[in-house]
Amino acid sequence: MHHLMHRHLGKIVAGAALALTGTAAMAAITLPSDAGAAGSGNGGRPAAAGAPVPGSDGAPPPPGVVERAPAQGKRGTGRDPLTDDELRRAQDLALPRTRHGAVADVTGKPGLERLTTDLVELTPAQARLADPPRLARVSFYDYRSDSYLTTTVNLTTSAVESADTQHGVQPPPGHDEAVEAARLLIADPLGAGLRQDYRAATGHDLTGPDPLSVTGFVYRGRAEGEAPGALGDCGKHRCVRLFTKIKNGQWIDTRRFVIDLSARTVARLG
Repeated sequence: MHHLMHRHLGKIVAGAALALTGTAAMAAITLPSDAGAAGSGNGGRPAAAGAPVPGSDGAPPPPGVVERAPAQGKRGTGRDPLTDDELRRAQDLALPRTRHGAVADVTGKPGLERLTTDLVELTPAQARLADPPRLARVSFYDYRSDSYLTTTVNLTTSAVESADTQHGVQPPPGHDEAVEAARLLIADPLGAGLRQDYRAATGHDLTGPDPLSVTGFVYRGRAEGEAPGALGDCGKHRCVRLFTKIKNGQWIDTRRFVIDLSARTVARLG
């Protein structure tokens, strides 16, 4: 049994804490003692004496009403969030015109990896205009050249206001990047502990990232004080670490694993 426990990279721990053992570790999440169906719903205070309790007269509560979302226009005004149409237009305008295969996304397929699309704060002079422009900043990552691209577009005039390309800049990873990192970890020999912990928790084999909820955060290598062996290129390469949770289940601690999305390799810290 002692030998089997050491073969298992995971370790179940109680509470919300994640035990950092240098391997995958599962953790149960507990709710506050006053949460749940038995909670009073008023911060633990008793109901006022004589106050009617909904449904206490035996009558069913009134049905909930789902209101239809208001129709969304093609263009927002002022500081309104970007509409779906504006998001599509901003991303189309920001895409650089490159030959096929000149850039690559996180899976290695032709095309840039889209990261964020945000409304840009106007300058005081722009804000005073009778019809202030709607500006959006779109960011991409190119895995072919390991470069970070940001482009500002004017949605009012459909013009590109500015474009910038930087190397060695690592913004927070997007969801698709985190999922791809999980896919690489699961398929790698270093992912054996993750696979074992998932099977111990669910009774099923883990063959892909779909049963997991993953969030990625950037690992910058030497800029963080440690970059052993294969991790020396992190910072120049796109490297991430993961918070990993079984959907509707336990956490599995995978924070000591670093996935180099540029080289498509997996390494372990410590």
